[in-house]
Amino acid sequence: MSELKVTVLVENTVGISIGLLSEWGLSMLLDFGDERILFDTGEQGSLLANAQAMGIDLKQIHRVVLSHGHYDHTGGLLKFLQLRGHVPVYAHAELFAGHYGRGGKGQGNKYLGVPFRQEQLESAGAEFHWCREPLELRTGLWISGEIPRKTAFERVDERLIQLREGQAVQDSVPDDFSLFFVSQQGLIILFGCAHAGLVNIVEHAKQVTGEHRVRALIGGTHLGPASKDQQEKTVAYLKSLDLACLAPNHCTGPAMSSRLASEFPHQFVWANAGNTLEF
Repeated sequence: MSELKVTVLVENTVGISIGLLSEWGLSMLLDFGDERILFDTGEQGSLLANAQAMGIDLKQIHRVVLSHGHYDHTGGLLKFLQLRGHVPVYAHAELFAGHYGRGGKGQGNKYLGVPFRQEQLESAGAEFHWCREPLELRTGLWISGEIPRKTAFERVDERLIQLREGQAVQDSVPDDFSLFFVSQQGLIILFGCAHAGLVNIVEHAKQVTGEHRVRALIGGTHLGPASKDQQEKTVAYLKSLDLACLAPNHCTGPAMSSRLASEFPHQFVWANAGNTLEF
């Protein structure tokens, strides 16, 4: 049996023709055989219909990890809880901080945060576990904790803001979490949106786990809206890794995903809704 099976339940696009739904968001299922962990819940709750179509019983989810407090990663949580009931949910202590997107000319700022109150989710069965430091959920599987921002060329999207005393300030998204799994062949790293920067996250994963071989990168990289300089330097960094699997999706964007598919023809895997990766 594989060490880990990752199934993409929700993503911007659909990868197989079995009646799945796409939505702007991300949700992935980690199956270790003896435990199933849900990483994010997408935007609208399509994970319920998609899981059913794929023959996955969401009532068998043991734990939930939320990568950060944006609507497209937490919007399906209430519907999931209404199906699943009581379940531990791991997230950063600032999950419910006010996340906004800067409005365009003549437009107001747009709320991008969790679309539910904490009390509402708790009454539906969420048992929140707050953390800021790295946390080993099970042997070899780590929640990243807060990611140190050390790489000079990695910048948080300037459109992301918080409102403090009526003023818009840059949102550094401190609640951005990733998952690190130490497999026999090296690190498998799963991103939600990688707001902290892909390079920062990978280097933090090495420090937290003590494993310096990087086997696979899966999930949203936020390279789509990144600057040209950040894109180029990140691609160069990726080439310095001895990757076996590169499976970006969601906020990576179609143009950047296509480029990565071209730059890494032997490692690239499309991670659309319905696709499964086994390690």
